[in-house]
Amino acid sequence: MKKTGLLFATIIICTTITAQQYLKPFFDAAEYIETLGATTYHGSDSGYAFDKTPRPKQFKKIYLSAEVGLKNQWSLWLREDAHVALISIRGTVNNAASWLENFYAAMVPAKGTLQLNDSTFFNYQLADNPAAMVHVGWTLGLAHLAPVIVQKIKEQYANGVKEFIIMGHSQGGALAFLTTSYLHYLQQNKELPADVYFKTYCSAAPKPGNLFYAYDYDFITRNGWSYTIVNTKDWVPETPFTTQRIADFNQVNPFVNIKPVLKKQKLLVRWYLNGVYNKMNRRADKSQRAYQKYLGTMVYGQVKKILPQFKEPIYTESANYMRAGIPVILQQDEAYNKMFADNVNKIFMHHGMYNYYLLVKKWYMQN
Repeated sequence: MKKTGLLFATIIICTTITAQQYLKPFFDAAEYIETLGATTYHGSDSGYAFDKTPRPKQFKKIYLSAEVGLKNQWSLWLREDAHVALISIRGTVNNAASWLENFYAAMVPAKGTLQLNDSTFFNYQLADNPAAMVHVGWTLGLAHLAPVIVQKIKEQYANGVKEFIIMGHSQGGALAFLTTSYLHYLQQNKELPADVYFKTYCSAAPKPGNLFYAYDYDFITRNGWSYTIVNTKDWVPETPFTTQRIADFNQVNPFVNIKPVLKKQKLLVRWYLNGVYNKMNRRADKSQRAYQKYLGTMVYGQVKKILPQFKEPIYTESANYMRAGIPVILQQDEAYNKMFADNVNKIFMHHGMYNYYLLVKKWYMQN
């Protein structure tokens, strides 16, 4: 009898909690389309003026940030019932500075400090694993966006809003990954209330960091709180370029400590395998060094022209980019291929928000 009573009480408590929470941990196609529409109509200068994605029906824009950093901008939307807010992060716009942020693709530790100018330092934690690394350009974007995002979250929390959707398309999706991580660790460090809930949609997003960052991100958003939506004909989610080296593996991986194993082989076998191993390892290391030189130090020279007081960080010796988030895969059908026939001269033809809107509606809403 006591067990029955305890079970009944538990059900009542869980039902009450569920009733009070408006965001649910599953891919909600209608919710994604609403947030996609908000991203499309983010601002008059967003660069998506001709996109046909429907405007959001439930959310109203209540704040538009200034452009900061390398042409970064975000907007805050509030749902009609005033229980859920939307943080919509703008993607790349038709501006050299905005594109520069994408090409600034060396890696930095997922926990550290960026010096933005002589008096401003951005301390960040985006993962718990010291082996986690992230894209430096988007971390720089986060550094400029985060202070006001945190301020607005606290303001909305004071008004009773405790649930937030984080949304971004393209570069905005990459920034949505990092923003989600940043806010999570602010909560862990008691700099944000623990009873604030975040749900994230990273739409058409490139890869934000290395394998250990992806592991950390998927863990902190486990049980259905973050999705990465990918049109399989869109090339942007394939980027940045990736080089995997022996040093990128876990330390217990046998390939990391293969030398002692090779020493046990016969002379000719040992000689041959050592040669192959060294050649492959050197090529991967050379690729990584070139990546760091051209997409780190050289691009920084261009970034400094726009942000003259930004101090170049120390890059990590890795370029092992990986995807993160629960994948929502959008395949094409005959109607889509007829509407968007491949054309090598239109490189963004499968990257538009309207493409994503049509495919999500096709595969996730018809039934």
